[in-house]
Amino acid sequence: MFHVKRPEGAVTMKLESERLLLRRYRDEDFEFLFSLVKKPQVMRHIGEGTTKNRQLALEFLYWIYRSYREHPRNGLMLLIRKEDGKRIGHAGLVEQTVDGTKELEVGYWLAPEFWGMGYAREAAAVLCREGFKEHGRNRLISLIQPGNTASRKVAQAIGMNCEKELMRGGQPVLVYVLTKERWHGVSDT
Repeated sequence: MFHVKRPEGAVTMKLESERLLLRRYRDEDFEFLFSLVKKPQVMRHIGEGTTKNRQLALEFLYWIYRSYREHPRNGLMLLIRKEDGKRIGHAGLVEQTVDGTKELEVGYWLAPEFWGMGYAREAAAVLCREGFKEHGRNRLISLIQPGNTASRKVAQAIGMNCEKELMRGGQPVLVYVLTKERWHGVSDT
């Protein structure tokens, strides 16, 4: 159902699912990224819940680029709908430290006009496959604020369970976990 496409020897990761193409950000994607991070409804459950102006959005893009250099197989990737090439959000595997332990997070954001269509679940599922099969991880997490019911539903749909609640950046965050063993029973089709 899900396929991973990778040019041989290349660092530019590209993943795809039935309806989505996931690729690394490029400079020409900045306006789309800015359109996401300036919307209160998108940012309300991200970090401190505040929007970003143009300068902060540019700094965020630079952070994404730095993460590609520091962790060449990870990072946030642009989500593109295959049927029309439209940018619809981003998702990726992001290195996190939780309670002193290095973890790999499955993260996803969509533009509001694409909410409720199953795209986040589809992207998260392909990222789980990548994390378990290609990265050899035995455990993946998602960090989700308690009020973000849509993201919690996505995590549960791919087989994640809430392990605990903690504080990050002054915000309560739920740590959702999916183990490789559980994934094989739920999502490995």
